[in-house]
Amino acid sequence: MSAPTSISAEARAHLRRSDPVMKGIVDRVGDLSFSVDPDLWRSLVASIVGQQLSVAAARTIRGRVAALSPDGFPDPELLLATSEETLRGCGLSRAKLAYLQELPDEEVIQRLSAVKGIGRWTAEMVLIFSMNRPDVLAVDDLGIRSAVQKGYGLRERPDKEELLRIGEVWRPFRSYASLYLWKSLKKEKIVSASEG
Repeated sequence: MSAPTSISAEARAHLRRSDPVMKGIVDRVGDLSFSVDPDLWRSLVASIVGQQLSVAAARTIRGRVAALSPDGFPDPELLLATSEETLRGCGLSRAKLAYLQELPDEEVIQRLSAVKGIGRWTAEMVLIFSMNRPDVLAVDDLGIRSAVQKGYGLRERPDKEELLRIGEVWRPFRSYASLYLWKSLKKEKIVSASEG
């Protein structure tokens, strides 16, 4: 099961000290916690389901997939044995269905980069939300790129190289900077909605 984890005072202080824009984001967002799921299989499935979806849509589909098992989440064998029709009914695209059903055992999970459908973003999400690695910058994540564009007043979303350059000062806590950036977009939407 997922366990809530708080960003340490040391990480917050480093991010605030290293970058004035990040300081503003950290101050605006405040204390931040996130869920870490030590179950690598469940985290991997959740990351694949969440590819290129809004948070709300991904949460809905993950809930439907989880409901397939009386234990709260289908193991690899159950997922492989579940019909395509049932999995598509959960909201999985054909591509994601193929990715998930090509994960037969732990060996595949350990070799994330060799599995069809598991790219850099999915591996980064597993590193952040399952393995709790503190220094992962999800450079391909549209939300992070949008938050950096807004926070830094850029005309366009930064490309990978520019994001890596901007994020260099966040080391060794780039995962937590990523979490703050995601949260800053949610805060902004709440403020915008309340102003309208």
